[in-house]
Amino acid sequence: MTIAAAVLVVALCLVPLGFIVAATVDAGPALVRRLVWRPRIGELLVNTLSLMVVVVPATVLIGVGAALLVERTRVPGWLSAAFVAPLAVPAFVMSYAWATVWPSIAGLAGASLIATLSYFPFVYLPVLATLRRLDPSLEESGRALGLTPGGVLRRVVLPQLRLPVLGGALLVALHLLAEYGAFAFVRYDTFTTAIYDQFRSTFAAPAASMLAGVLVLLCLLVLGGESAVRGRQRHARIGSGVARRQRRIVLGWWALPVTIAVAALLIAALGVPVWSLGHWLSVGVALDPAIVSALGSTLGLALVGALATCLAAGPIAWLSVRRPARWSRALEGLAFVCSSLPGIVVGLAFVTVAIRWVQPLYQTAALLIAAYVVLFLPRAVASLRAGMAQVPVGLGEAARSLGQGPVRSLVRVSIPLLAPAFGAAASMAFLGIAGELTATLLLSPTGTSTLATRFWSLSSELDYPASAPYALLLIALSVPMTIILFRQTGGDRP
Repeated sequence: MTIAAAVLVVALCLVPLGFIVAATVDAGPALVRRLVWRPRIGELLVNTLSLMVVVVPATVLIGVGAALLVERTRVPGWLSAAFVAPLAVPAFVMSYAWATVWPSIAGLAGASLIATLSYFPFVYLPVLATLRRLDPSLEESGRALGLTPGGVLRRVVLPQLRLPVLGGALLVALHLLAEYGAFAFVRYDTFTTAIYDQFRSTFAAPAASMLAGVLVLLCLLVLGGESAVRGRQRHARIGSGVARRQRRIVLGWWALPVTIAVAALLIAALGVPVWSLGHWLSVGVALDPAIVSALGSTLGLALVGALATCLAAGPIAWLSVRRPARWSRALEGLAFVCSSLPGIVVGLAFVTVAIRWVQPLYQTAALLIAAYVVLFLPRAVASLRAGMAQVPVGLGEAARSLGQGPVRSLVRVSIPLLAPAFGAAASMAFLGIAGELTATLLLSPTGTSTLATRFWSLSSELDYPASAPYALLLIALSVPMTIILFRQTGGDRP
């Protein structure tokens, strides 16, 4: 039963890839060549790759630097939380804020600034967690062997940060490929913006599908490249006992330039959105009546979507922990690869499939929920897998030996132990769904708007005062996810 459920979930996740393959076959070699080998594709490819070349190194530099500053120097403790706070501001809200204070922001420079400010916490969080688990004796041994502080950093610390840095950089790269609203605001064309514009203007399925196909190839190349660079090298601490706390470095005369740099970063990432929202809220325009229905739709879709995502993730996580084998790892890998595709591709695939084969599902909440499951499945699988790994198999066996049936054993033993992991998975999926834009724009039922889509509609019309309350509510809904992520890294420890 569990295996069948996992196969059905993976089959759902394969819909976007199957759509791209089917669209390519239907178009035929001649049309594919004409649509792919044209100057527009080259322009979008240059724009997208240029963005990745600028933003990924910038986020790595800022993320690693911020984590080292927090964990290796004597700075105020609140900084560790401040560097995570930009995650509470959706990227398209960040772009909206900067566009209102700097109307001429545009192009590669503007897109790079917005993306760097929005995504550097994806590198900061895993690096911070790794630094807090490192054994201080390794760095002490390096210093005892005559290494300078820079040498210890270069030869001892940084090699152990390779995996979290690559993982964070992968997240940044995939977000760059998937982002639409932030780049549309600053008028910077990428594959995602081009796909949505093509779909919205002419409903030209072949052209939009070929753009989506190129974007899928880029996603797969990014995933394969990260896997190849990551390799099999691991760093682990062997031995009994627990790691001691690291010795903190006094900044000395570096304190002033570091303070200036940190202040500039936090003002750009947090101060500008706060000032922009405060400014437009202070204008005092009449509150949009649609905000109540948008909030209700967002909460309803997010609650149902989060529950559906967790239920879909359950069989995959269970097989990964309880039945580890090549076939179970293959199922999990397929789900993760397919779910790494941008929301615009998933939305386009589900729209096309619904129109051609299951028209009753077109523009229904069920179809939108299915797209959310595909998009946010990895978040739920990762949380549930970690929780299931901590539940001893013997507890369920002991319960059954005492006369408890499988269902009662599940309800009375396993579910209470899995409740924290399920809660974390549901929270992550809920807040991801609440801020999702592109798939929701394509798939939402007629007359249904969420906070994200309503904000996008008003801000696209340059009605900044009316859109500000929607942005504020989006940030308010994102705060719990930020707190969860911060606590998962141990960031709230003294």
